[in-house]
Amino acid sequence: MLCLLHEEKLISANEFRVNEGIRVAEVRLIGPDGGNVGVVPIRQALQIARDAEMDLVEVSPGATPPVCRVMDFGKFIYEKTKKEREAKKAQTKIEVKEIRLRPKTNEAHRGFKVDDARRWLNQGHKVRVTVKFRGREMDYPEIALEDLREIAHDLSDVATIEVPPQMEGRTMLVVLVPAKAGAKKKEKTDQADVKNEAEA
Repeated sequence: MLCLLHEEKLISANEFRVNEGIRVAEVRLIGPDGGNVGVVPIRQALQIARDAEMDLVEVSPGATPPVCRVMDFGKFIYEKTKKEREAKKAQTKIEVKEIRLRPKTNEAHRGFKVDDARRWLNQGHKVRVTVKFRGREMDYPEIALEDLREIAHDLSDVATIEVPPQMEGRTMLVVLVPAKAGAKKKEKTDQADVKNEAEA
């Protein structure tokens, strides 16, 4: 673990030039308190950093002259690595779940599968719905197509179709993704409108 942290620190540290590694005549300096000191010779900037018992770090090498900051470099790298790690964790991994049906799956069994799909979609996962054909079932793809359309319709309040029904070998499939919050609201409003019209 320590070895890994050390490696990460080295990788991050290599992105910056620090102290004597900054080889320019003068720099625009940001002092230890965050205030703008102005353009100073590199020697003076290094001395200010030493006096503050901190490091001189080049934060904007592309500027003319380069911008350097007096800071605790070890702490800066630690915070940077921590933020990068947290950002990585925050990237949610979208998992693709699957429900498998047969062309003759009865409605009750299909209902359980649709409930599973609804739960997964609400958790933010994609759902792949597949209908596998055997033997002569391939002669009646319209039955499976109707099933997939009905399932997509049943889940339309929480999902949108990413991949429309299509054949892959002996399998027909549809891929559903969680509906955006805005789309959900709109669909709920539309459903309410339809309901109100029906009641009227």
